[in-house]
Amino acid sequence: MGITPKKLMSNYYYITTTLPYVNADPHIGFALEIVQADVLARYYQALGKKVFFNTGTDEHGQKIYQKALQNHQDPQTYCDTYAAKFNLLKQKLNLSYNSFIRTTQESHIRAAQHFWNLCLQKEDIYKANQEIKYCVGCEMEKTDSELIDGKCSLHPNQDLEIRLEENYFFRFSNYQDKLIELYQDNKNLVIPQFRQEEIKNFVESNLQDFSVSRLKTKMPWGIPVPNDPDHVMYVWFDALINYISSLGWPENNPNFTNYWGTIDQPRAVQVAGKDNLRQQAAIWQAMLMSAGLPNSKQIFIHGFVTSSGVKMSKSLGNVVNPFDIVDKYGHDALRYYLLKEIHPYNDSDFTQARFIDIYNSDLANGLGNLVQRVTKMCEQNDVSLAYHQDYCHKQSQHLNNYAFHLAIQDIWKLISETDKKVNDQKPWQLDTIKAKQILTELAQDILSIAWRLQIFLPDTADKIIKIFTSEKILAPEAPLFPRINN
Repeated sequence: MGITPKKLMSNYYYITTTLPYVNADPHIGFALEIVQADVLARYYQALGKKVFFNTGTDEHGQKIYQKALQNHQDPQTYCDTYAAKFNLLKQKLNLSYNSFIRTTQESHIRAAQHFWNLCLQKEDIYKANQEIKYCVGCEMEKTDSELIDGKCSLHPNQDLEIRLEENYFFRFSNYQDKLIELYQDNKNLVIPQFRQEEIKNFVESNLQDFSVSRLKTKMPWGIPVPNDPDHVMYVWFDALINYISSLGWPENNPNFTNYWGTIDQPRAVQVAGKDNLRQQAAIWQAMLMSAGLPNSKQIFIHGFVTSSGVKMSKSLGNVVNPFDIVDKYGHDALRYYLLKEIHPYNDSDFTQARFIDIYNSDLANGLGNLVQRVTKMCEQNDVSLAYHQDYCHKQSQHLNNYAFHLAIQDIWKLISETDKKVNDQKPWQLDTIKAKQILTELAQDILSIAWRLQIFLPDTADKIIKIFTSEKILAPEAPLFPRINN
C-alpha cells in the first residue's frame, strides 16, 4: 500500500457497525455507515494493523416477529432471507469486513446467555412488575422526557404501547456515576464532541432501570433467558453483545483481548447513527461495566441521510435503495458520494440530481478525464514508469476525526492540480524528449493519487495502479466513469 506505517501502540484494530434489523431491505443510511467503517478498516490495515471488521444482522424482537407473521413465514426463514440481502452489501459496495455475525447463530446465543449470567451474578438483573411506554418502532421503552406530544420523536405516527407485566430489569441506575466518570476520563469517547455532551446530559438526568426481557407467551422470538423458560431476552440487550460474541467471546479469550482490548487499553471502535447514541454510548457501556469487561475505545456517531431535507421513510416513498444506485453507476460512484457529499457528523441530503452532478463533475470530468488524457498521451509517446514511488502522505489527521469529506477533498485538490499541470505544460506541443519527461511526471502524479484513493475507491484505484505500473501504459478502452447524460 502507498501509506507509510507509523509507530503504533497496538498492532490490532477493531471496528464494528451497528447491526441493522432484518425487517426491511438495506437502505442508503446503513450503506453510509458501513462504507465509513470500511474506509477506516482499510486505512488501519494499510498502516500495518491486524484489523477485525465486524458487521451483521440483528434478528430478534417484536418488529421482526410481526413481519414474519405478516409474510406467513416462520421467523428464522424470514431472517435467513433478509440476512442474505444485507450480506450482499459486501459485493455491492466492495467492502472488506471479515465478520458477518447473525444474532440467531448458536455462538451468539451462548455468549448472550453467558453475559446475562455475569450481570445476574453482579445483582444488576432483577425481576419486577412495571408499567412502561413502549415504542415498537424503536423496540425500546420511552420515558416522558423523550416524548414529544406523547409520541416517540423517531416514530411519531405510531402509538406507544402501555405495558404492565413482570419482566427482568437491568440496574441502569447503578451506573450513572460510573458513566459520567467514563465520559470525564475519556473526552473523546464519543465523536463528534456535541454527541458526547448530549449523552452526558442524558446520563446526568437520572437514569432509570430498563427491561431486559419479554414474556415468551407474548413475544416468543428471542434468546431464552437462562433458567427461566417463561422469558426471552429483550432485543437490545441481546443485540449489543454481538460486538464481543463476534470475537468468539467468552471461549476465545486471546482473540477478544487482542481486538477488544483490556480495561486499561480498550481498542474497540464503533460506528453508529445518531438514533443509536443512547444504546451505544450509555446502555452498552453500562452493560460492559456490569459484566466486568473493557469499555469501548471510541464511538463515532453519524447523522441521517435525508431526501430534500426530509428523513427518509417508506411511508413517504423517498427511501433510496443502494443496490439500485450501484447497479446503474457502480459501487465506487456511490462510495464517493457518501464519503464526499454526506457530512460525517450532521444530517445530509441525497438526491438523484445532486448525485448525477457530483458524478459528472468529479468522477467523469475530473478523475476519469484526467486518466484518459494522460494515458492516451503516454501511449502515443511510448511512456512507461521504469520505477514508481509509493505515495507517503499521512491522512491520519482527517481520518482520526472521521472527517472523510476532508480527506476526499485533499485528494481531489491533487487531481485538480495535476489537471492544471497538463494544461499548463501542454505536452502535446513539446518535442519528444520534453514530452516524455513531463508525461512521466504526470504518470507518477496520477499513480500517487491512486495510492491515496485505495482506501476510498478501491476498485477505481486498483484499475489506475494496474494501468500505470504495467510494462506499457495504455489508455483504457472505456472511460473509468462514463458521463451521465440527463
